Amino acid sequence: MAAAATSLTFSAFSCATKHHHNYLPLASSSYSVNPIRNLRSRLLHHHSIKTSTITAIISVGDKLPESTLSYFDSDGELQTTSISDLTKSKKTILFAVPGAFTPTCSQKHLPGFVEKSSELKAKGVNTIACISVNDAFVLKAWKSDLKIGDEVLILSDGNGDFTKAIGCELDLSDNPIGLGVRSRRYAMLVEDGVVKVLNLEEGGAFTSSSAQDMLAAL
Repeated sequence: MAAAATSLTFSAFSCATKHHHNYLPLASSSYSVNPIRNLRSRLLHHHSIKTSTITAIISVGDKLPESTLSYFDSDGELQTTSISDLTKSKKTILFAVPGAFTPTCSQKHLPGFVEKSSELKAKGVNTIACISVNDAFVLKAWKSDLKIGDEVLILSDGNGDFTKAIGCELDLSDNPIGLGVRSRRYAMLVEDGVVKVLNLEEGGAFTSSSAQDMLAAL
């Protein structure tokens, strides 16, 4: 793990507020909309949030730390997997979102990887996985809401163990919705457990971690 750390200061709730004017209106989204998501969107738009400084310790060339993640399979059974299971002797894309059901994550980031999954796998990617600091039940509901199949594996880092181990936690404790500590947005290409490409965003900004960005890096 790299010893050097990179510090960034940003609006702690930029996962939903930065470039808010560029969001697709929720009412016009092709995905289903619910009252909770509308409430979140309105709160994100109208409330100012304090700034936070966070530190990232993961970098290109590092071997990912071992960690266990959970998910529900197609039969509705709770399963676990590990970082080594996902990456050993494989070419894997791991991307993280600050939260399920939040606007950018639901309308752009995750759907982009679903849409580009065939192209990514045609370039040698074995597994595409989305990681979020949400419990597995929330992520199961999110996957169902977006009508996602097996294109992307959606994994729960419920306690944030993996996120903290790579130094990508995002403290949103001061926000009015109660998101607590989540993950910064990122996308990484991992080969046999080693980070080859890392596109790490400031908080939840969405400028360099899209599926198209990863295609361009392959």
